[in-house]
Amino acid sequence: MSFDRKLLAPMILGAILNPINSSIIAVSLVPIGVAFGAPPAKTAWLISALYVATAIGQPVVGRLVDTYGPRRLYLIGAALTGVAGLLGTLAPSFGFLVAARVVLGFGTCAGYPSAMYLIRSEARRTGEDSPQPVLTALAVSSQTIAVIGPTLGGLLIGLGGWRTTFAVNIPLAIACVVLGVRSLPRTRPEKKAATIDVDVPLLRGNRPLLATYLRNLLTFTVTYAFLYGFTQWLEDGRRLNAAQAGLILLPMFLTAIIVSTATGRRKEIRGKLLVGSVAQIAACTMLLFVHGGTAIGLLVGVAVVVGISQGLNSLANQNAVYHQADPARMGSSAGLLRTFTYLGAIVASAANGIFLKHAADTRGLHHLALFILPVAGLFFVVTLIDRSLGRTGRPSEVSELV
Repeated sequence: MSFDRKLLAPMILGAILNPINSSIIAVSLVPIGVAFGAPPAKTAWLISALYVATAIGQPVVGRLVDTYGPRRLYLIGAALTGVAGLLGTLAPSFGFLVAARVVLGFGTCAGYPSAMYLIRSEARRTGEDSPQPVLTALAVSSQTIAVIGPTLGGLLIGLGGWRTTFAVNIPLAIACVVLGVRSLPRTRPEKKAATIDVDVPLLRGNRPLLATYLRNLLTFTVTYAFLYGFTQWLEDGRRLNAAQAGLILLPMFLTAIIVSTATGRRKEIRGKLLVGSVAQIAACTMLLFVHGGTAIGLLVGVAVVVGISQGLNSLANQNAVYHQADPARMGSSAGLLRTFTYLGAIVASAANGIFLKHAADTRGLHHLALFILPVAGLFFVVTLIDRSLGRTGRPSEVSELV
């Protein structure tokens, strides 16, 4: 038996709803700020609103997926995403726009836990304990949409203004509903609603999984600080337009895709994380030396180095959770992985609000780099001392973080 290929399209489309809204907003912040007279410290709420909602909603929705199966949660989430897209498109004020991002955060919660649940359930059905190609496809799809996000956002803004970056969620949500209805399996509840909890992976002493969550928080603090801070600096400090800033980021995501694809079939995780952490340290250091006159080629070089770290770290952490988590809790465990992703994004957003409070200038970017450099260093240390990573892939042999 082989993996049911009809599941791939709804899995991937649902899982990318949050990444596309994470990345597309990066080039929308400046024009939205202009439209509503909002400085960078205020537009940062558009980032935080999505991630606070998602950080809260992911483990709850993940546990519901474990309890009731993915179909109904997936369809409800897709519908909410469409509603949020409509609200953002018609938003009459900045506060209304923030509310739309909150709804969007809750709406995009179901896609990734549903996908990881389906991968695990298909692994049980087919007897393939480690479906590396499917896991890689899931990781690469998120990185692919991150390629499209800033570039597509810049193009959409050029064609119809920043509101089009919200409107794009409407057709995506419709496609998710159609694919979900046609392809996702109907499952009967195996537990009662009263048994739903979200703290199981964290409170049962699974220290390797806790270490993975910590690494995910640290790596995405750096990644999102770069994505939002560097992008705003390209527009304010380097004086590029939204489309040009999106094109500068394109090599970052292309590199991430190439790296993930090239290494995806290899089960080894620790080496990927060590190389990825070193790449993050290098990228943070490089940011300290950029300025308003830095050549475009050098800026592209910074994006490429960040792409190396993103391609290695996101895939490795995802695969670690797949092997470290209790199979019966895969939905909630995957949701918590995304929660720690968004906690990192929230920290990054707060840092951007502090260091780029009045303008995304070169001085502020350098201060931001000094903040994320020790975060990248801590990620390296946590990876280096984690002996459990050497046994990841053999769930029966779970060792502990030193």
